[in-house]
Amino acid sequence: MASVQLQNLVKYFGDSRVVQGINLNIDNNEFVALVGPSGCGKSTTLRMIAGLESISEGEVYIDGEVVNELSPKDRDIAMVFQDYALYPHMNVYENMSFGLSIQKIPKTEINIRVQAAAQALNIENLLDRKPKQLSGGQRQRVAMGRAIVRRPKVFLFDEPLSNLDAKLRMQMRTEMKKLHQSLKTTMIYVTHDQVEAMTLADKIVVLQGGLIEQIGTPDQVYNHPKSVFVAGFIGSPSMNFLPATISPTATAVDLNIGPDQLSLPFTTEQCKRFGNCAGMQVTLGIRPENIEPASDESAHMHPIIDVIEPLGSETLVFFKIGTVDLVARLAPSTRATQRQPLGLKMNIELIHLFDAKTGKVLIDSSQSI
Repeated sequence: MASVQLQNLVKYFGDSRVVQGINLNIDNNEFVALVGPSGCGKSTTLRMIAGLESISEGEVYIDGEVVNELSPKDRDIAMVFQDYALYPHMNVYENMSFGLSIQKIPKTEINIRVQAAAQALNIENLLDRKPKQLSGGQRQRVAMGRAIVRRPKVFLFDEPLSNLDAKLRMQMRTEMKKLHQSLKTTMIYVTHDQVEAMTLADKIVVLQGGLIEQIGTPDQVYNHPKSVFVAGFIGSPSMNFLPATISPTATAVDLNIGPDQLSLPFTTEQCKRFGNCAGMQVTLGIRPENIEPASDESAHMHPIIDVIEPLGSETLVFFKIGTVDLVARLAPSTRATQRQPLGLKMNIELIHLFDAKTGKVLIDSSQSI
């Protein structure tokens, strides 16, 4: 069990700076997810923590000690990869115990650790099988068990569930959550899947272009994104975005969206909190679940519905406002018909406003408007 600190961490590949000065504190026993699109630097950062990738600039601290010059085996970490990397000629017990045997740990202690890990992962009945006799989910459990028996200070996971089908991924997410609760060990988890990050992590680190866009709890990054990028990356379907212009009046701000006009109930004085907003070009963000059916009198818009996706517990409806594609997440009982208009309104209290130039948040749903 240990804390991890990254200070001004930089990585170059040739002239390309792929990690651009990351500062991050990970507390003891914390489950942290590094999430972002392909090429954002998340796996490279993880590999620098593990010692599998050299550090160009900056420091990595594990339990208060600089580990830049330590080899991977001396960092007291265990890593689980996307590829299970099991020895095909060894059975499950041998795969899990091999690393301990190399360390000359007594056989009785090895047996205790393997049996405890197998019980935690519900694979006690698989210890005599070879990897080829196991399913993908079982192989991933064995790979995790091999890491657990080492009892490291820090667990590192590099997209360990990406090779599994949807049902197995859901099952393994639950197993990993239980595992973290029982082991109470620091875990750092890399994924491009925002659902995995949201369901597993205590803290999410959103990366883009080798930089940290936002650090926060799942609730913070979902409900209070600091930028258009974070708002669009976290959430499925992602947040809707509409280009708009703010035009102050005596008592309110009118927001023009294509052919429609919404009058938002915040004052010019409130608007001054984020500078001179007269004529400011903004991006309005609204989550699909915050667009609701409405009567003709209260509706903000009456779009023609392009596509309807019934999902049982919810219905997604796709439509356009002007030239912008939007999606709303509605109750399955909602009466919507393809190629027909539907009255919809935005929950004004839950909109987000971003500066159109910088992409940074101006007003989010944590602010009273």
